[in-house]
Parts: sequence; C-alpha cells; structure tokens
Amino acid sequence: MSITPAARESAAVVPTTATAVVDGAMGVVLDTLVDVERMIASLTAYRAVALDEVRRLARAAAADHPSSDRGWSAEVTARRVAATEVGAALRISEREAEQLIADSAAFVTELPTTLAALREGQISYRHASVLVDEARSLPEAAWEAFERAALPEAETRTVGGFRQCARALRERLHPDSAETRRRAATELRSVWVESGRDGMAWLTAHLPAEQAIGAYRRLTEIATGLAGSDEQRTLSQRRADVFADLLIDGVTLDSGAGRGIRATVLVSVPALTLLGTPTPADGPATLEGYGPISPEVAQRLAAHAPSFVRLLTHPETGTVLSVGRERYAVPRDLRLWLRIRDETCRFPGCGRAAALSDIDHTVDWQHQGATRHDNLAHLCEAHHQLKHRTDWRVHHAGGGALEWRAPSGRQYRTEPATRLAS
Repeated sequence: MSITPAARESAAVVPTTATAVVDGAMGVVLDTLVDVERMIASLTAYRAVALDEVRRLARAAAADHPSSDRGWSAEVTARRVAATEVGAALRISEREAEQLIADSAAFVTELPTTLAALREGQISYRHASVLVDEARSLPEAAWEAFERAALPEAETRTVGGFRQCARALRERLHPDSAETRRRAATELRSVWVESGRDGMAWLTAHLPAEQAIGAYRRLTEIATGLAGSDEQRTLSQRRADVFADLLIDGVTLDSGAGRGIRATVLVSVPALTLLGTPTPADGPATLEGYGPISPEVAQRLAAHAPSFVRLLTHPETGTVLSVGRERYAVPRDLRLWLRIRDETCRFPGCGRAAALSDIDHTVDWQHQGATRHDNLAHLCEAHHQLKHRTDWRVHHAGGGALEWRAPSGRQYRTEPATRLAS
C-alpha cells in the first residue's frame, strides 16, 4: 500500500519520539497550571470583596453602638473588631488580617481596575499587593494615574520585576521631595525577631540606608580582620558572630548601655534534661519567645549563662497562686508562674511575649474578680484594650485554657503554653 503525499505530510507533524510526547504533555500540564493560577487570582478578588464587606459591617455596628464612653472612636472600634474577627476566623495574625482588609478596601473603593484584572486572572494577588502597597505611599489624587501606568506592567513582569518598575513609577508621580519622604520613613525604623528552624532565628532591623550599609560594612571589616591561618569559620559566619557579640556584650555609648548589659530570658528545662537523661515524655526544653531548643543548648544555658533564669517545668512548692480579694497587685512569684504558663498574650493568634504584656483580671477587680491564677492571664496592651472596649468576651475554662467569644458570636479557645500544677 502506497502512502499519499498528504498522509506523508500529516505523519510528519505527529509526535513519533519519546521526547516529543513528553514535550506535548508538558505543554498541556503548563496550560493547566496557568488556568489554575487564573482561578486562584479570581478567588482572591472575591475574597477581597468579602473582606471589604466585613469592614463595612464592622463600621455599621460601631456606628449603631458607639463606644466613645470606653475611650475608642467608632472608627477605631470598627477597625479593631474587623481585624480580630478576620484574624481569628482565618487563623492568621491580626497584623496580616489588618493588611488584607486595608488592601481589600483599596481594591474595592480606589483601585477598581486592579480588582477587575485580578478577577479576570490577568494578574496575581502578589502583583496586586505590590501595586496597592506602592500606591498607598502616594497621595490619593495620584492613585488613578499610578494604576493606569502600573497595571500593564503587572501583566507582563515577575513580582520582583514589577515591584522595581512600580517603585520607579511611584518616584516619578510622588509630589514630595526625596528628602521629605526619607525623613518621614525614618520614623518607621524598627527591629524585630522571627523564629527559624533548628534553634535559629532571624533578627531584622529596618534602618535608614546609610546606617544599614555602614553597620554591615563595619561587621565585614571586623570579621575580615579575624581571618587567620587556623580560622575555620567562613566570612559570613564570622560576620554573624561579630554581630551577636557586639549586641549582647558590646559597648554602645550612644544608648547608655555598657559592656555586659544583657536581657533576662527564661529557659524552661525538664529536670531529667538537666541531668543529661531526657525522656520523650519530658518534652523539649524551651526558650521563651522562641520555642523548643536542643537538650545540649538548654544544659549549657542553665549551667553557665548568668543572664538566663533557670527554671524547671514544674514550679517550686509554695508559689502563691492567689491573694483573693485582699489586694489587686499580683505578687512577684505569681507573676513569674503566670509568665511561664502563658508565654505569650492569650488572645487568639497573638504571639506577643508575656514579658511584654499586661496581667489582666479576666473578671475585673471592680466586679469582684479575685487575684488568682484562674482569673489572671497575660494580654498585650492592644488586646487588653480590646477586651475592655469591644464586645469580645473571655472566661477561664480550667487548666489555664481560655475561651473567647467574638462579637460575631464565633468562639475560640486558647491553651496555655505550659500546663503547671496548681
């Protein structure tokens, strides 16, 4: 049987090798991935609309029930209630919830073209977040022009490439001088810590550029000077060690802190860990504000570090757990006991350290609440205020657990970091 010229031409475009088959399948899978990403982007647009509706409802509720007698305006009450409701419901931090709500409000009310592009899957939510983040630093009168110029770039660039492009557009459209903006940005300088894996953490500083570059160069110069024939550490490792040495035990004349000034940190260590014979039932040793650490590090800290408070996971007998109605102030040993039990603010999702939080009477002292371990819990200043100024409610459920009821009626439970005998 002979093959016609048409059949011979058709056969030439049909994949005949394994490589061609794989390439064809890869194309189909990549098309599917693109479709999925478009669907995800569209869903985040609908999420933005829902989040903005939460904001609107919270504002309406605050307007109907003014809380000026509690010290907050209706606007502040609505913002705090919306953020805490969303954070608790989605199991995200309050800061992340505030950011989502603020971005959603911007999309719905100020950047409708961006919201439409997101709904159609033309851009990702990360691109949209970059756009609103840069737009927010401009006067509102410039938002429309910025969106019109930036959105086409978002449809063709990576997130990193788009951020660089958006910043350049923002520079051209901003009416304030660079120096004016630098002075304002300097007010936002800060330092924060974030836990990592395997006993490590990130310490991050947001500084004026000249200070950050200067500090990095000084670290590099000192670390470079430590190099020697018997030096086993890399430059990066030496730089990190110098950084820690300067902050923990260095002389910082400008701040008034001298050599050897150290913060006090709590380390909770199972008794058998100190003896070098830990068992799985003991649980890990923990560093306050971080989490589990290795037995070796715990033993070293408990034995040699004078700036660490050495504690067993069970409190010593005799700790005062209650002074009833005799006095409002929490005695020192009970404060320490509560700090070990709670470790952080006890509001759902909050991770602020107990050491930086208030000890709150769950049932107010003025309402006959006793100064007892089962009527006390750590709340950071923001959530302490929230408890007293909004319709969030809480009660002790036993064993150190707290049960919270949101203004929406949803309920949440927070457990103690450490269960202590009472």
